[in-house]
Amino acid sequence: MPLKRTLTLPLLVLYGLGNILGAGIYVLIGKVSGVAGLLTPLSFFVASLLVVTTAFTYSELSSRYPVSAGEAVYLFKAFGNKYSALIIGLMITTTGVLSASTITVGFVGYLQIFIDINKYLAIIPILLLLSALAIWGIKQSIQAAALLTLIEISGLLIIIWFGRDYLPNIDTQIYINAFAFNDAALWVGVFAGAFLAFYAFIGFEDMVNVAEEVKNPEKNMPRAILLSLAIATIIYTLVSLIAVNTIAPQTLAEHDAPLALIYQQLSGFSPNLIAGIGMLAIINGALIQIIMASRVLYGMSRQHWLPEALSRVNTTTGTPIYATILTTVIIAILALWLPIVTLAELTSLFILIIFSLMHLALISIKTNKQSVSSNVRQYHITIPIVGLVTNVGFVLFYLIN
Repeated sequence: MPLKRTLTLPLLVLYGLGNILGAGIYVLIGKVSGVAGLLTPLSFFVASLLVVTTAFTYSELSSRYPVSAGEAVYLFKAFGNKYSALIIGLMITTTGVLSASTITVGFVGYLQIFIDINKYLAIIPILLLLSALAIWGIKQSIQAAALLTLIEISGLLIIIWFGRDYLPNIDTQIYINAFAFNDAALWVGVFAGAFLAFYAFIGFEDMVNVAEEVKNPEKNMPRAILLSLAIATIIYTLVSLIAVNTIAPQTLAEHDAPLALIYQQLSGFSPNLIAGIGMLAIINGALIQIIMASRVLYGMSRQHWLPEALSRVNTTTGTPIYATILTTVIIAILALWLPIVTLAELTSLFILIIFSLMHLALISIKTNKQSVSSNVRQYHITIPIVGLVTNVGFVLFYLIN
């Protein structure tokens, strides 16, 4: 039974934004500040440059092959090797569950503003609820995610509104000094921060795994990927500038709900509003990751690379129930086992490796001049080449440091 094509361009953009804007900014901005200090906005800028070429690569690949288990299929189309495609598919699933685990742990930090609760008692019920929603139906899940995305965007806009007076008075000299390259240690901090900040930008790649549920995917997938990333970059730049000019970076790093702390400092009000929005934003990110990872398992099962049970679609809900349940169980185990920074760093490392392979796949496809329909938007081969070099460089930087 095929998946239902119910997702329009606006819903797809909100789906992408919900994934990008979740734990990355609501939780990890404090951790990035602890590494990069006042240069945190520069770390976010460097991270955005890292993902630009990858966004174009994914745009072309998703337009060429609008199917679930996107990356696994792209690699198979490029090299024709089933086992390499299976490995990349499992890596994608791993990043999905790692990311969802990161997000779920971040949820506890915001929840504890309201009640003192053991993380076991918080994590298990919320994952059961999200799993049930993901099983209920893709349209219902995405509509819920879209509503939560609008709420989480409103939280970030509230921060920008209350911090608007800081923006014209930002001390630009610190950034000018950084670009003078007089202090190599500054840039070590910037790149280390960018490695964490990179996690805040990932999510656009997950959009390709619902391609079989998108209307007119050849056109809508590339548009949605680029629109989502552009909107997220603007919001991140403004929020990070306000954050480090409102509260000392080390104080941000030590707080489990940094945006709630920033809001309280800027407005003088209780942090409960942003804490509540932060919880919804984090829940949204976890829901989207559950959907993504389960669709990758479904897609690989459809290709006969995994057990047939994972591609069974319930006739009532139109969703892959067994794949969703398996995804949720793995997320729960990781969320209860590993700390949030470890989860985020592992997610970033896996994603960088996957991005590198996707650039390599597109280079191979273009070099071999595979046939393509006139509806597909193609980009120059230098884009995946630059993307491959920068992504591999970042992997090496992480492994060396």
